[in-house]
Amino acid sequence: MNQEQTILAQPAPETIQVVQHQQYQTSDHLTPTNVVPSPLDQFRQWFKEAVEKRVQEPEAVTLSTATSRGVPSARIVLLKQVDNRGFVFFTNYTSRKSQEMIENPHAALAFYWREIHRSVRVVGRVEQLSKEENDEYFQSRPVGSRLGAWASKQSQTIQEGDLDARLLKVQERFGSQDGAETHVPTPEFWGGWRVIPEEVEFWSGKPSRLHDRIRYLRTNSDSVDAAPEWKIERLSP
Repeated sequence: MNQEQTILAQPAPETIQVVQHQQYQTSDHLTPTNVVPSPLDQFRQWFKEAVEKRVQEPEAVTLSTATSRGVPSARIVLLKQVDNRGFVFFTNYTSRKSQEMIENPHAALAFYWREIHRSVRVVGRVEQLSKEENDEYFQSRPVGSRLGAWASKQSQTIQEGDLDARLLKVQERFGSQDGAETHVPTPEFWGGWRVIPEEVEFWSGKPSRLHDRIRYLRTNSDSVDAAPEWKIERLSP
């Protein structure tokens, strides 16, 4: 891989201009004939390779949502599971992202693995996880994270010191001091979302910006309960 440094030019004090960027280089060559039939299986294969090649935080993913009026927002979340239906992450159900997905039940994900010059893009509809699924994951979290979920009114405006005061009350409520182990129930306002893909693109960086791009499109997306059927095609870089 070419590790050239990104070069900046500054034609005016208020402007930053990128004039040169490193050349991407990957050894793999993606075609519709050498990827596996399911994008979820292809993702699992790539994710395993990202872990083996020591990509930093390969589970970090940009989640994009939009209001019913089409106003978008994006943020980084952590992927926690890939099952046979889709991509799973957890959050507060009163947060901005959750409220937008309740209002407009579609989302997009974008993974970028810089160290291996690969990216994965996902578009699909969303669904909330069951109470049982939420409980199973919540109880596996460190006690500090469980207490923090109760203390945080995610995305709401707070004053300095409010969070510390709320956390102290939560610790007193559940009998936990100094991070000691205790039972902390799963909040009703907290849980998981699953992005069920209808489109998945795999991107592999190549020199001269002639990148490999393979896209899976679900052809029976109207049949919600049917096993997914996929059309696989190559995209121009």
